[in-house]
Amino acid sequence: MGVVIRAYLFALDPTDGQEQQFRSHCGAGPFAYNWALAQVKANWNQRRAEESYGIPEPDRTPWITTSAYCLRKAWNRAKDDVAPWWAENSKEAYASGCANLAAALKNRRDGRARMPRFKSKRARPSCRFTTGAFGLGRDRRHVRLPRSGEIRTHESTRKLARRVEAETARIISATLSFQRGRWHVSFTVELADVVSPDVTPAVRGRERVVGVDLGITALATLSTGETITNPRHLDKAQRELRRAQRRASRRRGPDRRTGQEPSNRWRKANDRVSRLHARVGNQRRDALHKLTTRLVGEFDTIVIEDLHVAGMVRNRRLARRIADAGWGEFRRQLTYKADAAGVRLVVADRWFASSKTCSGCGAAKAKLALSERRYVCTACGLILDRDHNAALNLAALTGGGTGELPREQPAGTHVRPDFASGSETATGRPHSGQRHSRKDVAHGTELHVS
Repeated sequence: MGVVIRAYLFALDPTDGQEQQFRSHCGAGPFAYNWALAQVKANWNQRRAEESYGIPEPDRTPWITTSAYCLRKAWNRAKDDVAPWWAENSKEAYASGCANLAAALKNRRDGRARMPRFKSKRARPSCRFTTGAFGLGRDRRHVRLPRSGEIRTHESTRKLARRVEAETARIISATLSFQRGRWHVSFTVELADVVSPDVTPAVRGRERVVGVDLGITALATLSTGETITNPRHLDKAQRELRRAQRRASRRRGPDRRTGQEPSNRWRKANDRVSRLHARVGNQRRDALHKLTTRLVGEFDTIVIEDLHVAGMVRNRRLARRIADAGWGEFRRQLTYKADAAGVRLVVADRWFASSKTCSGCGAAKAKLALSERRYVCTACGLILDRDHNAALNLAALTGGGTGELPREQPAGTHVRPDFASGSETATGRPHSGQRHSRKDVAHGTELHVS
């Protein structure tokens, strides 16, 4: 039986002293990261200068090794001089900074990223522990972290505690972070009592098929004719957000040029803005979780579109509403939930004209303006809501009307229909999130990263 790596996220309720230790640890990692990056850049610049002077390769300064192990050894040799206060924090805080830089340089070397830049103080605080005293606390309302001791959690840790007590889970690392207005700890756990991701779970029946068309006016339109209203959480919070942001703008904030420190009134006003954004994000996640859980529970086959969300948000007129709808989060949640429940998830090809094609006769229009909210077919005379017509076309990709699928379609398979020949062709290209699906883990639920 294979091992699956999952994460359990818990919100923390630290004391003032523990919160100060959290911030110190989360600042130590970027400090070591920036120091190591400065050493690497200085080494590369020195070699570049020696090359310009015509110094032969054997006589040049040796290359600095950028592995996590070597960067950590270099930090240990210099830490007494560059950071005399280093003993205040766990050694893992500095090790995580060196490991992050090694990973960033490897991504650059492999062509996946550009040259890493120095970490800013405004980045989200985060620190990872791989050794030391971390894990669950004395009861199911506490966790344990190095140097900070036991910290109370906002919710019970029973979901993870039961697995640890049954010896079916092993905690291998802990990540401390400040997100959504509060401190969290995420435990990376090895689970040996679940099905390996390489093994396909038992697929349920094929009778219940649904096509889901995502939109802005309606968050989702199902092929069954049901319309899911878009909650528009961000729009509803705009008035309160504007007032809070105006209040923060009138306070004395930080100034990098003059070194001016922010006032306490600015900090309080800025915290208010952060809490409002965190509440909107939590509301959006909660609504999407309820919708995706319901879809997975009611249907055996779900068909969605491969939307290019990153390209759509470049439209300045619709960017805020598209981001508020959370289409990418919807697909992420639906992917891992369908995979765990044995539901067949089919992702239609990005260029499939679901809105322009008639769900009755299959005739396709050359153009269809966004303002046309009702689809009128000039071939068969069908008049139907535009989104409902698109959802019906998506459901038809898998034979949704007959209850029979044309062939076995694994989760995430892209399907491109061929209406000219009346057949359907699966391209077999897995979408980018098929093997790296993540689950929102608020309130101690699981996150699938295998």
